[in-house]
Amino acid sequence: MTARIELDAVDKVLIRRLQQDARTSYADLGREVGLTAPAVRARVQRLTESGLLEFAAITDPLKLGLPVMALLGIKVDHGLRDIIDTLERIDSVIYLVATAGAHDLFAEVVCRSMDELSEIINDRVRAIPGVRAVESFPYFGIHVHRFDWDIP
Repeated sequence: MTARIELDAVDKVLIRRLQQDARTSYADLGREVGLTAPAVRARVQRLTESGLLEFAAITDPLKLGLPVMALLGIKVDHGLRDIIDTLERIDSVIYLVATAGAHDLFAEVVCRSMDELSEIINDRVRAIPGVRAVESFPYFGIHVHRFDWDIP
């Protein structure tokens, strides 16, 4: 189990502001929370090194020529860890979670075409030893893609 990281009020303000705009300067953040830029940098570095905070450039799959997106519900007979390792190596898989319930895994995929999605499902995912079934849920649109959820 991952250890819980305790946040104080300043940490929470910094995280919320960085969720809104990760390019905000340490000086601007410092003015907002009453710290110097080096003190803010140290806090952000601590949060990053702890694994709580991560910075990433988010791209729009549609603008990259990847208009076909789907969630794949995957049922597994055996070899869950090996299946996860194999799915991680498929470039089109952009999100992968193990779960409980009707499916053992959910994989989010982005593709150039329906033919490519079909190839990924039928020739790559279903071909993995231990995969029992794959159910696809094509996206008709993304309505919410949130990265600024509240901090407890």
